[in-house]
Parts: sequence; structure tokens; C-alpha cells
Amino acid sequence: MIFLHFLKREYETVFVHRFSGPTMPIFNIFKNSAHYWLLAGLNIAVFTYSPSQSCPTARAAPIFGWNLLAVLLFVVGEVGNLSTHLQLRDLRTQGGKERGIPRGGVYDVVPVTCPNYFFETMAWTGIWMTNRSLSTLAFLVPAVYQMAVWAKKKERRYRSEFGDTYGKKKYTMIPYVI
Repeated sequence: MIFLHFLKREYETVFVHRFSGPTMPIFNIFKNSAHYWLLAGLNIAVFTYSPSQSCPTARAAPIFGWNLLAVLLFVVGEVGNLSTHLQLRDLRTQGGKERGIPRGGVYDVVPVTCPNYFFETMAWTGIWMTNRSLSTLAFLVPAVYQMAVWAKKKERRYRSEFGDTYGKKKYTMIPYVI
């Protein structure tokens, strides 16, 4: 699941995302890279994939319904995240810096400012549910916190940029929670 997640991220980086300075300040590139390389790459690799660790399925004492739910969360999270990123991409022309208000599609299904963060959280929750590893949780918790901070900033930016044209959302990232 982790391999598939990062394979999708690489695909999105090359073919989907349209980065610009205001949406991805240079500092965030280093912060995001450190988060992924250290907390996902090194931390999860050492404490989950290491030969000295027990097999995740043995450690997690698999329960068919639990694992099925975990895989379902992962798949829905990954597909929803990709769908959101495709919608966001279509708001900006290639090389453009214009912004738009995302509407329709996933934005009508999940009533939050940043459904991409909601789906990212959902996918990583599914990953954590399959191995129940503290190293995966150590990656997930700061990731959710950082995405919540970004979602609140995006909500404020939409309101300041678009005024009454943008309908304020009650939740920024996770329905009925954040």
C-alpha cells in the first residue's frame, strides 16, 4: 500500500500538479521532503520493513473485516485524493498563477475546504490499520496536523481572495471534526 501511495504521488508530481511559488514556497519543499524521507522513508522502513521486525500481518493479528476496511479506506482515500488533485489542476492553466474556487465533483461530496487532505488522511489511516505500527502512526500524526494547518490557511485565503463568491465551509479538512 505504501509503495502504491508513493507511486501515485510520483505520477501526480510529474503529470498532475502545477506548482508555483505561492502554492509551494521553497521552504515547504525541504520540509515536505524531510517529512517523507525521514518519517516515511527511514522511520517506516527501519521499523516496519526491517528483517529484525516481525511480519506486519503477524504483529497485527489480522482480522478479515478490519483489514478489508483498511484496504477500502486506502483505495477510497487514494482515488479521492487523485480526483481532488485533478480538479485543482484544472483550475490553473499550464504555467499560470491564477486561482479559482474548486466546485463540483469531490467538493460536492465531501463538504470541506480541502478534501485532498481528508482523502490523504483516509489513505494513511488505512495503511496504519494494516500494520498498526507506531512508526506509521509517527508519520501519520504530524502529517494530519500539518495538513490541518494548511487547510485552515487555505480557508482563510479563499475568503480573503474571493469574498462572498466563496461560500465559507464549516470544516476545513475532516467533516464534523476539523
